[in-house]
Amino acid sequence: MIPTQALVLDTLLPLRASNGGLFVSRGQGIHPNRVIDSYELIFVKEGMLGLQEEDKRFEVQAGETLLLWPGRRHWGVAPFSDKLSFYWLHFRLQGDPPARYGTGEVLSVPQHVRIGRPDHLTNLFRRFLDDQETVGVQPLPAGLLVMLMLYEVAFAVSCDLATETTPVHLAERANSLIRTRFHTPLSTSSLADTLRCNPDYLGRIFRQVYGCTITEMIHRRRLKHACQLLLEDEQTIERIAECCGFNDVIYFRRLFKRMEGMPPSAFRKLYERQHVNTA
Repeated sequence: MIPTQALVLDTLLPLRASNGGLFVSRGQGIHPNRVIDSYELIFVKEGMLGLQEEDKRFEVQAGETLLLWPGRRHWGVAPFSDKLSFYWLHFRLQGDPPARYGTGEVLSVPQHVRIGRPDHLTNLFRRFLDDQETVGVQPLPAGLLVMLMLYEVAFAVSCDLATETTPVHLAERANSLIRTRFHTPLSTSSLADTLRCNPDYLGRIFRQVYGCTITEMIHRRRLKHACQLLLEDEQTIERIAECCGFNDVIYFRRLFKRMEGMPPSAFRKLYERQHVNTA
């Protein structure tokens, strides 16, 4: 019996998730030549994935997604490199596209795009895989996670089309450098040198745009990557700290505990369940 004070919602979603995983290459094999009956969303974490779908060829770089369509033949165009890893997920539509919602809004998902917020998408895949291993693929939570993933892919286009006012664009360029170079020695001064601007000015506008200092953002990026390595890699905590740009493992442990609420070793034990396949 439903309580009288309960909020009752219709949980019918326009799509249904099937399964997903994290592919980690061992430097051999090639993507199979096949036709499948579901959509497949691929998000490359590292390396480059070469695929062809019908008459279209794609080179999907790290930080990019590719949406493969059901009923279309696709195949690998190059052997897997030993540095390739990517998330994958299969889903089906329930009803005919386009999927319209109460507002009449249509979600337009590009087939191949660079993601504007890769950390958001990574966290969604990680949550999906953890749920899949723990309780299986449940229609409602799994469908909601896929919808959020597709929103991130659609949102990437709006990020590219955003108006670039000079201060905001400069802050975004600094943040882009942090995302790609966090594992190297970075500071406000080094970023300002690269962007040819005043360090104080860069620090001020960065805080206005992102609500935190450049140093704080560098720490966030490094710790996010550390979380990924703790879950997906068997390296020691000392080596992970080094790979993420920390020269002092004691400082890394202290900062990690402050940000995540637990030491790195406890984080690894808590979230170690993942569905990983290799070739």
